[in-house]
Amino acid sequence: MPEGQFTMAEFTVNDLKRILYEAAGTNDDVHMNGADLADQRFTDLDYDSLAVLELSSRIEREYGITIPDGDLSHTMPLREAVTYVVARLAEVKV
Repeated sequence: MPEGQFTMAEFTVNDLKRILYEAAGTNDDVHMNGADLADQRFTDLDYDSLAVLELSSRIEREYGITIPDGDLSHTMPLREAVTYVVARLAEVKV
């Protein structure tokens, strides 16, 4: 599988990366490259709790799901965040 393509259902690490870039108003790939990107925590990438709150809001709007406050944490790995979003998407489809 190509780098950054940790895929689950309809949401990937690349989707997460894109939304983070949009929220930050940048496309600076410097700190979001590498084979282990999915295992990096938001804090490792210099994203704090406010950035993750903005991320949650954007995911809710774009994907039509609800993410309760605190469910996505700035200390969780991106892989875990993707898994969480995929589970929420699956709940909506049921």
